[in-house]
Amino acid sequence: MGFISYLIDGISLGSVYALIALGYTMVYGIAKMLNFAHGDVIMIGGYTVYTIVSTMGLSPWLGMAASVVVCTVLGVAVEKIAYKPLRMASPLAVLITAIGVSYFLQNMGLLIFTASPKAFTSVVSISNIKLADGALNISGVTLVTIITCIIIMIALMFFIKKTKAGRAMVAVSEDKGAALLMGIDVNSTISLTFAIGSGLAAVAGFLLCSAYPTLTPYTGAMPGIKAFVAAVFGGIGSIPGAFIGGILLGIIEILSKAYISSQLSDAIVFLVLILVLLIKPTGILGKEIHEKV
Repeated sequence: MGFISYLIDGISLGSVYALIALGYTMVYGIAKMLNFAHGDVIMIGGYTVYTIVSTMGLSPWLGMAASVVVCTVLGVAVEKIAYKPLRMASPLAVLITAIGVSYFLQNMGLLIFTASPKAFTSVVSISNIKLADGALNISGVTLVTIITCIIIMIALMFFIKKTKAGRAMVAVSEDKGAALLMGIDVNSTISLTFAIGSGLAAVAGFLLCSAYPTLTPYTGAMPGIKAFVAAVFGGIGSIPGAFIGGILLGIIEILSKAYISSQLSDAIVFLVLILVLLIKPTGILGKEIHEKV
């Protein structure tokens, strides 16, 4: 049962990566920007839940709702203040700005909560499930994380394909100028995209901290980077691709820790990114774009 247990853990971790990668892939697909401060939004969401549940002693449901609201508002604010003025700027300028926003959020976390690790209280109260006469033990957090990721991916695909706002996002991703001529509010559409992506980061944050219950101002940094790898792996800009990339990357990481080396697991994850860029730069489900001259 060892391999199956590792596989389930990998799917659980991969589901968190997938949730974060969905935010990356939506922002890139619509705004053609990579928000590398996305991982730090996870940290803000985690501290919001920690403050409400552990410090104030209020309901975990209230903590989760507040986390989503805070991260959604933060995502919109970051887009308006930092990224909106850079839509026509060079990719280097966008990258420098993203790094600056990331450092700002991390230092705000250090200033408010200090660098000492905080013990995060799990927001999942579901009991563990035992299978095969107790040989296989699936935690409630694992089960909730996997199910939540699947539901959110299906809901996002429905939203994109069936709603007016979703179709506006598709139009903006294809051609901002044409979308503007069709009467679509491009600015509001991009802000909505950042809002959704940041809300997903909040969900990923409290699920991640429930599974790995230690919270610091750097909690979201590495998961954010790995989720970017997952988005590229699956095909950045593709919602199903982000889901598949996240799941596969989580499995690769957990199996690497179990069967190769826990010290080398991160290196193996980034090796996957290098191999994907060399073999299939568009990712598993990414589409190659041909520019007409």
